[in-house]
Amino acid sequence: MRVDADGYGFRPDENAVERLLEDFRTLSPAGIERAAWGWQRHVGAADRERFSQAEEAALDAIRARGAWDRWEAMRAAIYGLTEGDHRVISWEAEDEEHHEHSRAAEHAAYGAALALVAGGALPPPSSRVLLTPLAEALPWLLPGFEPAPVRDREVR
Repeated sequence: MRVDADGYGFRPDENAVERLLEDFRTLSPAGIERAAWGWQRHVGAADRERFSQAEEAALDAIRARGAWDRWEAMRAAIYGLTEGDHRVISWEAEDEEHHEHSRAAEHAAYGAALALVAGGALPPPSSRVLLTPLAEALPWLLPGFEPAPVRDREVR
C-alpha cells in the first residue's frame, strides 16, 4: 500500500480518480465547507479566468489522450453524489443550509477531477490551479500542500 503525507494509503488496485470519488463521497458538511472555502480562496471572482483556462487545457488534454468517456463517467459520478437522486446525505444537508457552499465545493471537485483524468497530459501549472481548491479539504491531491489553518477559514 502506498501511503501519502497524511498517513492515508492507496489500495494496491486504486488510482487517484477512484480515491477522489471515495473521499468526495465521504466528505462531512465541514469538509464540504472547507472545499467551498478553498474555491473562494483560490478561485473566487479574481482568479476565475485562470481557472477557466486551466479547465480548457484539461479538456483538450482529455480529448488528446482519448479519455473523454472516463471524464464523462467522472462528471456523472460527481453530479450523482451532489445533486442526483442518490446524493450523499452530507451534501443534502449542506445544500439545504448553505446552497452556495455546496455549489462552490462542487466546482472545486469538478476541477480536481478534470486534472486527475487529464493526468500527465496536463501541464503541471494548470493541474495545480485545478487541484488547489479541493486540496484544502483533501490535501493528498497536492503532495506538500499545506491547507490553511482552520482558524483562517471563513466561508462567506
